[in-house]
Amino acid sequence: MSVAMPRAVTRGVVYIHSTPTALCPHLTWALESILETPVRLEWTKQPIAPGMVRGELAWTAEPGTGARLASALRGWEHLRYEVTEEPSPGCDGSRWAHTPDLGIHHTWTSASGDAVVNEDRLRSALAASAGDPEAFRVEMADLLGTAWDQELEPFRCAGDGATVRWLHRVS
Repeated sequence: MSVAMPRAVTRGVVYIHSTPTALCPHLTWALESILETPVRLEWTKQPIAPGMVRGELAWTAEPGTGARLASALRGWEHLRYEVTEEPSPGCDGSRWAHTPDLGIHHTWTSASGDAVVNEDRLRSALAASAGDPEAFRVEMADLLGTAWDQELEPFRCAGDGATVRWLHRVS
């Protein structure tokens, strides 16, 4: 007799910071296809981008879902988003940020939400900067996703006070 082991679960949030309203049904469908359950996002006007809307969706699913969600949203024009996945046993946390101009950026995150840069990426930044402090600063800013944070911060602030809807799927 075998005993079924419980599946690991984690949670995260999808933040759609800005999208044209015409994309809303397509984005909802993309999220549903990954989460394998109906979702309902409450779309609200994005105050700093006329004609755009924003929405948030909290999710609970197996580890690795954040990467699948970020990939499903990648490539849509005029879409700014972030996907977070909390750390879980044996898995680091992650954050994916996307802007139309910069594309997608991935950062591992600690339990407190800080960016974590692994040893190989640090060694690569050191090698690429060849001892030039300014070049090293540029490399570190890229590793930390500084350009993404700078572009997304006004959109994040415009969403302060927005409701977050939790979606649970535990198999």
